[in-house]
Formats: sequence, structure tokens, C-alpha cells
Amino acid sequence: MKDLTQQSVARHIVAMALPIMAGMLLQTLYYVVDLYFVSRIGEAAIAGVSGAGNLMFLIFALTQTLGVGIVALIAQAVGRADREEANLVFNQSLALAGSCAVFTLVAGYAGAGAYMRAMSADAATAGAGTSYLYWFIPGLALQFALVSMGSALRGTGIVRPTMLVQGLTVLLNVALAPVLIAGWGTGHALGVAGAGLASTLSIAAGVVMLTVYFARLEKYVALHPSAWAPRPAVWSRLLKIGLPAGGEFALMFIYFGLIFWMIRHFGADAQAGFGVGSRVMQSIMLPAMAVAFAVAPIVGQNFGAKQYSRVREAFRTGLGLSCLVMLLLTLLCQVDPQWFIRLFSGEPRVIEGGAQFMQILSWSFVGTGIVFTCSSTFQGLGHTVPSLLSSASRLLTFAIPALWLARQPWFAPRQLWYLSVASLALQAAVSLLLVRREFRSRLAIGP
Repeated sequence: MKDLTQQSVARHIVAMALPIMAGMLLQTLYYVVDLYFVSRIGEAAIAGVSGAGNLMFLIFALTQTLGVGIVALIAQAVGRADREEANLVFNQSLALAGSCAVFTLVAGYAGAGAYMRAMSADAATAGAGTSYLYWFIPGLALQFALVSMGSALRGTGIVRPTMLVQGLTVLLNVALAPVLIAGWGTGHALGVAGAGLASTLSIAAGVVMLTVYFARLEKYVALHPSAWAPRPAVWSRLLKIGLPAGGEFALMFIYFGLIFWMIRHFGADAQAGFGVGSRVMQSIMLPAMAVAFAVAPIVGQNFGAKQYSRVREAFRTGLGLSCLVMLLLTLLCQVDPQWFIRLFSGEPRVIEGGAQFMQILSWSFVGTGIVFTCSSTFQGLGHTVPSLLSSASRLLTFAIPALWLARQPWFAPRQLWYLSVASLALQAAVSLLLVRREFRSRLAIGP
């Protein structure tokens, strides 16, 4: 356990953000490595895996529901020096993770095919996406256990073990991807199915490694099978905090799914360009996301310890660092966005579409940093409804005009990108206002 209620807030943020960023980068490499080898198969494969990858936002919605509740409750328990409560929350989260994993397996296999047929530009794209999902769904189910253990550690201020485990699993995925996707050394290429299988095997290895860590090394929170019997009161507390945060990712699933569906008439190459561009954009924003993720446990521990001035300081410091990082990334995307897309595709139309998406959307990066930091602050306070309201405001201001645009004869994808920038700016303003209101109502000091 690491005490975040003492010493420099800025130092704590940087010290936690660096390993969090490394861990998130390594986790993202799962999908980047898969996309790299899949891109060698063709446009339909890229579009199919990209469309299937959008389902990750739905899974992220569920894992975020679990993870946010764990971080908030455990961080606040640590701030109160209540180790028994922290252990109860952790072990109950594992029981809840098991239930979510079963739900993911059943719902995933039941609906994967129908989802891809509805979203894809052609049958080849739908087939590739479905094949990928059938082998990746077990990995998505295992994410719940991974998130539960990683979030428990983050709530106690510990992030390095999770980063190390993620690093080892990525190395495994990098080794498996060319073997399973392209058939290196075996002569039996599984194509997109191999991409899904490589990720699933890697995630499974990560779950095993973190389980061993908790069983042998972790002292503050520990595995207690006797505490796994469901306790509705604890589940209710976890879900009360986590569901609004999970709703944010569910809205992102709708947002990206809506775009993928609206541009399907422009063909698989347009969907592939959007898929590659959005995946790359998510990857390069990881530094700002890491800073925001570091804010939540710091806010949580200090809120639990009633050190409200440090809560405000954590928000201000995280906000400044996130915006600075995002400004630098914006400049990077304005200079040569084509370079990022060429790493995954040599098709001119895919490169053009992906680069246009990144260049326009990069103008929303600073606003995204604001939204990330505000959302993390709400998580630390244990009140995530404002985050959901902020995300809902963006979806409404984007979806209604977007659906109208898609019906016009002069509709082009770039119009969606400009609309997205405008809706994100509004969301950032809403988030800042909600944080100000939250501080006034929940902190026992003046604004």
C-alpha cells in the first residue's frame, strides 16, 4: 500500500502516471500488433477486425463499471485506514467479475454474427469480424478478473505489478501473433481467427500471473475465497459508483458504432481508414489518459482522509499535465498524420481517410484531456453520475446532427469529424462546470 495523502501531489501523479502509461501502452499493443498482421490480409480483414474491435467499448463499459467502483471504494478505505473494508471490497469484486465473465461469453457468442452483419459494408467484412470475435470473446471475458486485480492494486497506490504483467503478456502476444495469424514456423495461417486467439491466450496468461502475485506477494489486499460468496450490499455499492462510469464507455460504443454504420456505404476502405485512424488515435492519447487515471486514487485517498485541499490540488495538477500532453499530441497529428496510417496499410484510400480523420479529430485532444481528468476526479470522489451526464451531452449533440447529415446527398465522412470536435468541446465545458458544482457540494471548504 502507498500513502497518497502525504508529500507532493504532483510527484505522486507523475510517479503513478508513468507505469500506468506503460501498462496501458502495452495493453494497447495487443490490438495494434493484431491489426498490423491483419492488415497484411486485406481491406475486408482490417475493416472486420476494426468493426469487431468496437465491441471492446461495450466490454470496457462493463469492466469500467467494475474497476471504477473498486478503485473508489478501496482508495477511500485506505484513506480511512480500514484494511478490512478494502479486503472485503476486493474479494467481492472477484465474485462479481466471475458473473460478468459468464454473461460476456453467453451474450458474445449469441450476438457476434448478427452484430457484424448489421455493421459491415459487405459479407467479407462481416465474416472476418465474426471469425475474429469467436476467438477473442474468451479473452474479453477474462478481462474482468484482470481489471478487478489491477484496480485493487491501483486503489492502494500500487501500479508496477500490473504494468509488469501487462508487459509480459504483450510479449507473448507479439510472439503468438505472427505464428497464429500468418503461420510463421507452422505453415498453418489462421488469419483473423489467429489474431483473436493470440490475444485470448495472452490475456489468460496475464490473469494467471496476477493471481500468483496476489497469492504470494500482495499483503494489504489478499485473496480470501471464503469471502467470495455474493454480498448484495457490497455489489450494490460497487455498481452505484461504477455503473455511471461504465455508461460512459457504453455511450462511446454507441458513438463509434454509429459512425461505423453511417460510413458503411462508402465501402470497406472507408471503414478500414476510420478503424485504423481511431485505433492509432486512442493509442497516442495514452499519456494523457495515464495522467487522468493517476488522479482517481489520489483524489480517493485524500477524500477518504478528508484532506480536501489536496483533492483540489490533484485535480488542478492533473488537468494542467493532461492539457499540456494533449497539446503536444495535437501538433504531432497536424504535421504528418499519414505516417501513422502507413504503418498499417499501403492502400491510398485507407491512408487518405485515416489521415483526414486523425488530422481533424486532433483538434479535440485538449478537450479530451479535460474530460479524462474530470471523469477521474468524479471516480475518486465516488460519485460518477456527472461523468455520465457529460458523456450523454456529447452523444446527443453529435448523434442528432450526424443522423441528419447522413441522409443528405452531399454527405461525406469529414463532416462527422468536424461535428465530433464541436461536440467534444461542449462536453469539456460541461465537465468543468460539473466538477465545480461537485467540489462545492462535497468538499467542506469554499470554491
